Amino acid sequence: MKKILIIGASTGIGRALLEEKLKNSLVYSISRTPPDASHSNLIHHSADILKDPLPDIEQIDSLIYCPGSISLKPFQSLHADDFRNDFEINVIGAVRVIQKYLPILKKGADPSIVLFSTVAVKLGMPFHASIASSKAALEGLVRSLGAELAGQVRINAVAPTITQTPLSASILRNDKIKESIKERHPMKNYLQAREVAQMADYLISDSASSISGQVFVMDYGLVSFKL
Repeated sequence: MKKILIIGASTGIGRALLEEKLKNSLVYSISRTPPDASHSNLIHHSADILKDPLPDIEQIDSLIYCPGSISLKPFQSLHADDFRNDFEINVIGAVRVIQKYLPILKKGADPSIVLFSTVAVKLGMPFHASIASSKAALEGLVRSLGAELAGQVRINAVAPTITQTPLSASILRNDKIKESIKERHPMKNYLQAREVAQMADYLISDSASSISGQVFVMDYGLVSFKL
């Protein structure tokens, strides 16, 4: 049975991934609030990954870092602290977790790491300066660590378009806006958390053993197509 560590499994993509992995894996969860799930395969640790000591875990095969932010403001309205906050949760948190668990991860079976970026790194979007900057740094981390850890630990990222999660609820706040956002995507849809979780699940699977240092765009054609 594989042993998976999910950071941020209490909501959104992390929660969808937790549901998927509990079927056949031992899942360690770290988040400030416990996920609303009870299962013999679930071991939860409550912690703020930016402030609290991270728990010791004896063995893991995969690490998935799900925390993120959506800070959409006009550039002139952003303060330095907005950039710092986005960088802390998206990059520093991931670095802190990876450094903590890398020694035991290296001992795992086909060990792997999955992080999350955004399509806004590749496609310029208004009001995304802060979040796109931090996620671009995260993509750089994926490529650098992919090279540094080649042959030891695989690391990849998923870069989704807007996804139906509690984090995006303020954007996808009514049916009219949802339909408008669907129309902006060439394939006339946006993502559900389950879809993104399934991609992350694939990237930690044995089927992806040849893949590392890559960023996978899930965009319903937003970045890829011009129709």
